[in-house]
Amino acid sequence: MASPRTLATATGTCFLITHVTSIGGLVLYGPILKTADYVVGAGPDTQVLLGALFEVLLTIGIVATACTMYPVARRHGEGLAVGYLGLRTLEAAVIAVGIVSLLALVTLRQHPPQGADSAALLTTGKALVAIHDWTFLLGPNFICGANTAVLACLLYRSRLIPRFIAVLGLVGGALIFTSAIAVLFGLYPQVSGPGMLAAVPVFAWELCLAVRLITKGFNPTTAS
Repeated sequence: MASPRTLATATGTCFLITHVTSIGGLVLYGPILKTADYVVGAGPDTQVLLGALFEVLLTIGIVATACTMYPVARRHGEGLAVGYLGLRTLEAAVIAVGIVSLLALVTLRQHPPQGADSAALLTTGKALVAIHDWTFLLGPNFICGANTAVLACLLYRSRLIPRFIAVLGLVGGALIFTSAIAVLFGLYPQVSGPGMLAAVPVFAWELCLAVRLITKGFNPTTAS
C-alpha cells in the first residue's frame, strides 16, 4: 500500500481536479442549459462535447477521492470509510446520467428523427435538459452533502486533519443538503443567490482539505 503521505497528496490533487472540471463543465454546457431552441438551431456542439469530457473527468475524480482516502480512513472507521466510498461512487453515477442526457440532446440535434417537427424536438430537448437539472440537484447537492458529512465526521473523530476543517465539512454538508430540500420543494432555484451561498461552505471545505492534504498530509500521529 502507498504511504499515508502519498495517499494524502493523491486525494488532495483529486479534489482539486473535481473543482476545475465541475466549473469547466458547467460553463461549457451553458448553450444547452440556457438556450431553449438549441436542439433545432446550429448548436455549438464541440463546446458541449468538451463540457461532457470535463464532466467525465469529474466523475473519475470524484471516485478517485474516495479510493485514495479509503486505505487511511478505514483504519479509523471502516463503516464510515465504506459509506464514503459508496456515496462518492453514487454521486459520480448520478452525474454520469446527466452527461448522457445532454449527449443525447446533441445527437437529437445532429440527427433528428425523420418527420419530427420543431415542436416535438423542442419538447424532447427540454425533457433531456430537465433530466440533467435533476441529476445536478441529486448528485452534487443531496448525495454530495451526505458524503461530505460522512467524511467530515470520520476526520473529526480521527483527528487526521485539524478539526476546524472537519467542522467546516460538517456544516457545509448539512447546509447544502438542507438547501437541496428547499430547491426540491420550489422555495428557490438551484442556480440562485441562496443556492450559491449554500454551496460556498462545501466548496471551501474541499479546497481547504485539498490544500492541507497536498501541503502537509494527514496528521502523522494518527495516520500511521
